[in-house]
Amino acid sequence: MTAFIQYTLQGLALGGFYALAALGLAVIFGVLGVVNFSHGACYMLGAVGAALLLDATGLGFWAALPIITVAMFLFGVLMERLFVRWLLRLDPLYNFLLTFGITLFLVDFVKRRYGVSSLPYELPAGLEGRLTIGSVSLSSYQIFVAVFSVALCLAVWLLLTKTRVGMIVRASTEDAERSRALGINVGRWVTPVFGFGIALAGLAGVLRAPTGSVNADMGSFFIIILFAVVVIGGLGSILGAVVAGFLVGLVEAYGQGYAGSFSQVLIFVLMAVVILVRPSGLFGREEAAS
Repeated sequence: MTAFIQYTLQGLALGGFYALAALGLAVIFGVLGVVNFSHGACYMLGAVGAALLLDATGLGFWAALPIITVAMFLFGVLMERLFVRWLLRLDPLYNFLLTFGITLFLVDFVKRRYGVSSLPYELPAGLEGRLTIGSVSLSSYQIFVAVFSVALCLAVWLLLTKTRVGMIVRASTEDAERSRALGINVGRWVTPVFGFGIALAGLAGVLRAPTGSVNADMGSFFIIILFAVVVIGGLGSILGAVVAGFLVGLVEAYGQGYAGSFSQVLIFVLMAVVILVRPSGLFGREEAAS
């Protein structure tokens, strides 16, 4: 039972990274129709940016959370204005190839500028220890990540469902064409939504930095898992991205604890089962499968 509780906490922490990044990916896909392959590279930039901020200025994790998130939002806005928007009217494959090219550029740039070795990053002050409850010893940082991720996803959900701006963005995400027909200027929200999605990827990277290997390749496999998360949850589904993110995190953690090297294989087994049973994903619209 002790091991099960520890794996559950580890899974919720892993799921937090996936849920935050997948939430951004789902919003971008819903509003722009862009499959953003560079999401993994932006996740990497968030972690690398936090490490560089610590090395250059001495500002640690708590300062990096808002600073890197805002910086990644601005990076996303710049990326959309300079590159993505010019291909929106073309086949979605063009933007997929564009973001794939941006990924290659960003990864190669970080490798050439900072090397291939992992950059050092310590656990944040106040979260270095462990919390012991009876016979169960839990990482303070993993508890923080799990609680913070759930709280942030809930805050984003409330923003999207309880405010006028959020409802416009959600309507544009779920059905952009119908939103345009109702007089909503979907194009007005394209740039901030893209920036918001990239900011969430960067934030997930900052959260990962204290416990992961901070290097140029850290986003390479992450983006593959992220696409699995989005497919399981349902393309363009905000709720699906969050639920599937935490679900995949739990599957990976339980797999690491009970199935060893097959842990990540289980993620794709889950994806295959979901596709066979419900092709549109757990929370996707049925027409998405047609």
